[in-house]
This record gives sequence, C-alpha cells and structure tokens, in this order.
Amino acid sequence: MLKKLAEQIGWFVIVGCAAAATHWAFAVACVAFVGFSPLWANFIGWIIAFFVSFTGHYQLTFRHQRAPLAQAAWRFFTVSALGFAVNEAAYAVLLRLTPLRYDLLLALILIGIAGMTFILGRFWAFRHKA
Repeated sequence: MLKKLAEQIGWFVIVGCAAAATHWAFAVACVAFVGFSPLWANFIGWIIAFFVSFTGHYQLTFRHQRAPLAQAAWRFFTVSALGFAVNEAAYAVLLRLTPLRYDLLLALILIGIAGMTFILGRFWAFRHKA
C-alpha cells in the first residue's frame, strides 16, 4: 500500500511539474510576446495546462484507480477549476500587495495549489465507485 502511494506521489510530482511548467511558460509568453495582462495570461496558461495535467494523471498517477474516462475528466476539471479559482484570486491579490515579479509569484502559487489537487484527485476525481 505504501509502495503504491509512493508511486502515485512520484507520478503526481512529475506530471504536476510538467503541467505547472506548461502553465507558467504559456502565461509568461502571453505577457511577454502577446501583451496580455498577467491575470488573463494566467487563464490561458491554465486552460492549456489542464490537458497536460489530466492526461498525465489519468494515464500515470491515478491509473490504478480505474475511474471511467468521462467521470474522471468531469471531476478533474472541477478540481482543476477550483484550484484555478483559488490561484487566480490569490494571484490578483498578491500582484497588488507584494513587490514580487509576476512570473515568480505565479510559480509560487502553482506550487501551493498542488497539495489540494493531489488530495482531491486521489480521493474523488479519479476514484472509481465500486
């Protein structure tokens, strides 16, 4: 049981880092090259990263839980949207209250949301009802 949990956490970190890097890179590119505001760019980054995250978690992190694809997709989108809502609210507030650069601040927020995503993914989004 601990081995399976350790494996899940390992895959979660790998997939999460890939998704967070995708989110961050697209958000920063949207600000730097397209001229979007950081908050709008954050939304674009999240949408693109959702597909990286869901695919990786469904096929790797939580594959042993055997949730039906449509159920897992809907539930994980809900988890991801909740995480994004917290992310965007915190980002909006912290952009105004801190002197940190927008790109560094976004990286810190993405790391902070990861724990919530793992718990909700493991115990709800990818759980198969018997």
